[in-house]
Order: sequence, then structure tokens, then C-alpha cells
Amino acid sequence: MLWREELTVKRMKYTVSILLALILAGFFIATGVAAQTGEEGSIELVDPKVLRVCADPRDLPFSNEAGEGFENKIAALLAQKLGKTLAYEYYPGATGFVRNTLNAHRCDVIMGMPQGDEVVQGTNPYYRTSYALVSKQGTGLETIDSLEDSRLQAKRIGIVAGTPPATNLAVNGLLENVKSYPLVVDTRFDAPASTMIADLEGGRIDAAILWGPIAGYFAKHSQIPMKVTPLVKEASGPRMIFRIGMGVRHSDQDWKRVLNKLIAENQAEIIQILASYGVPLLDENNALLAHQ
Repeated sequence: MLWREELTVKRMKYTVSILLALILAGFFIATGVAAQTGEEGSIELVDPKVLRVCADPRDLPFSNEAGEGFENKIAALLAQKLGKTLAYEYYPGATGFVRNTLNAHRCDVIMGMPQGDEVVQGTNPYYRTSYALVSKQGTGLETIDSLEDSRLQAKRIGIVAGTPPATNLAVNGLLENVKSYPLVVDTRFDAPASTMIADLEGGRIDAAILWGPIAGYFAKHSQIPMKVTPLVKEASGPRMIFRIGMGVRHSDQDWKRVLNKLIAENQAEIIQILASYGVPLLDENNALLAHQ
């Protein structure tokens, strides 16, 4: 009967449609699984073919738009190892940095974040350092290794307001002669660390207390010989020593594992980059690494 032939054709078309739908569904499921488990096709990244880094455009020794910071150099190393091109989302390292870069999916990694900072998900650390005391050679302050040292009494000391060593200065009765520099600034217009070192060079302060990488970099580039001493002997007060890793979004588990693997495989080259910028690198016993 004609109606039976028509019904058979319709059933065949329906069956074929179902089979095609199942095949396509299987394809997309497989593709989705691959995207979530393979970094090259990861749905976690803005662009799987590009290492997109969140960075401050004017924050040496860490980064700048000319690619002159040590975080720029480390990012370039990782991009080369991944076989990716390198791109940046620049934003001043002040309030809103993470919100407007990493969390806005404009980039995929912040190169330097203290371990334990919960605003991002941290990778394994790739170096360990501390706040440091900077003094000019020949002033008699070079052998001071703690803020408890009585030789600091009556000395003019530069400190970035709100940083952990400020508490130690208060505990040791050193606030009377402190010169304070701002913590949160727009780095396009202000450079408190550079200003502090210039004040030290000019004799307007006797010693400077800075985050280790900043202290080491500016001391290395000073025209006056400087001594950088990591503050690892403080008996009390807030933590001075930190492990530094990279920061990714809390949801980016696969990407974090990729970065952890890269850090482990390229640790020696990363350390060489850091050392070339004067970063005071500490081992687990708080001693400077042998090459420094």
C-alpha cells in the first residue's frame, strides 16, 4: 500500500536523523572533554594559542610595557616552552587589578603572587624571598640584620606605609625618625621605591626597608654601593618571608597544573633570571642561595 511505503520512508528518515544527531552529540561531547583535559584546547584560557599575562605597565623590576622586568622575562621563557605567542593585558597594580584583568578574562596568569593570597588561585612557588634592609656601604649599618639592632635608634629610616616591617619599627621604638612612602599608587605617575632609594643616595634617609626584589633591583642599579640584607631574624611581628608563585582563576585547575609542571621543569632558568635582577633568593633555611 502507498501509505505503508510513505510511512516506511518517514521512519527511515527519522531513524537517520536520530543517528546523525547522536553522532554529532558524541562529537561535541568528545571535543568538550578534550577541551577540558588538554591545555592546548582548554576552555579555561582566553586564547589557547596565546600566553596572555596580566601585568602592571610600569612596575620595574617586575614588569613594564617594554618587557624589561623579570616577570616579563619569565613569561617569555614560559611562552617559548609552551610554543605560544606572548601577549599582555596591562593595568596599574592598584585597587581593582585582579578584578579588571584576570577575573575579567582579559588574561590568564599573574606572574607574581604571594602564596596564601586568596584573591587568586596560586601555583606552586618559584622563589622565596623577604623584606630587606638597604644601607650604603661604609656607613656602619651594613652588618645590621635585624630591626631590633640598637644601631638603628635615631637613624632616619624609609618605609612603605602599611607593609609588614612597619609593625616591627613600631615595636622597636623606631617610628620617631621614620619617613613614610605610599603603598597604593598609580605606577604610571608615582614610584615610591625609586624615590626612597634616591633619598638614601642623597643622604635624606640613612636606611631603606623594601620588599626584597625591589630592594635588590634598585640597589644593583644605584651609582652608590649598597648593601641589601634580608630581614629573616625578626623575633616577633608579622611575617617577613614569602613564597612567590603565579596566580590563576580559582576555576582554572588544568591550567594551574600546566604551570606547575612548567615551573618544576624550568626552575633553574627562572632562578637565573631572578638572580640577574638582584632578587635576594632564600633557601628553606633562610640563607641566601649560593650564587648570590
